[in-house]
Formats: sequence, C-alpha cells, structure tokens
Amino acid sequence: MTHFMQTAWSEFLGPLFRRPKRLQVAALCYRRGKAGKEILLITSRDTGRWILPKGWPIDGLDEPGAALQEAWEEAGVRGGRIAKAPIGTFEYQKRFDGGAEATCRTQVYSVEVGTLARDFPEREERKRKWVSPARAAEMVDEPELQDMLRDF
Repeated sequence: MTHFMQTAWSEFLGPLFRRPKRLQVAALCYRRGKAGKEILLITSRDTGRWILPKGWPIDGLDEPGAALQEAWEEAGVRGGRIAKAPIGTFEYQKRFDGGAEATCRTQVYSVEVGTLARDFPEREERKRKWVSPARAAEMVDEPELQDMLRDF
C-alpha cells in the first residue's frame, strides 16, 4: 500500500498541487568603462537588496522589449541596444504582498546602455549603482545569476 500511495502522489496528485514556475524577464544593463564592462544594479523596492531590472512579460511586447521597458521604468535606461536572445536564466523565490511566494524563472537579456536618465518612473523607490561584473556577482543573492555575472 505504501508503494501505491507514493506512486499516486509522485505521478498524479503532487503535480496537480505544484504551481508552474512563472516567467519573468530581466535586463543585464552594461557599459564599457576604462577598466572593462560595468554592470548597472538597482535595489529592490521591498528589501533593498541588489538586483537586475526585471518584471513580468508585457502584452504587445516581445520578451526583449519587456526587459528593456523594465530597464527604463526601474533604472532609467534609455537608448539601449538589447540582445534578441537571452544570455541565460536564473530562478528565485518571488514574494508577493500578503506573504505568498512563487518560483520565477527569469530570462536575462543583455542591454548595452545608451543613456541613463536622471528622471524615470521609479527613481524615488530605488538606488542604482555601476559595478564590475565580479562585484555585481558578490552583491546579488541568486547563485545562477552570480555565475552569469562572473561569466559576463
């Protein structure tokens, strides 16, 4: 009976209760500095930890377009050249208002920054900082993103 219950749970019931991973898109914004590439990190609104600009897909935009829109709203990136294919993915636990959590799979698109605006929609809610890829890897929490930044 125990084998039957384990099989029933793992093959039928368990998958019904597990939520699928949610898709987000992120912009790995960079510029070429005197010492090489620099990465633009921003703070999250809730915890203040360092992250990449990211968000949900946007109706009417492809995934790179949505990542570029997030880079504008959250970091003030204007005139960036964005890659059409993701450079990688990472997963993290998204916390919603009210305490619920969901696993998000985030596709990361590189954006060579053209202009950085002083005034942008979320400027009062976030800080932004240019750092080396190695330093950026130390500042973010997600292991897969850390690896991606080190390799960039």
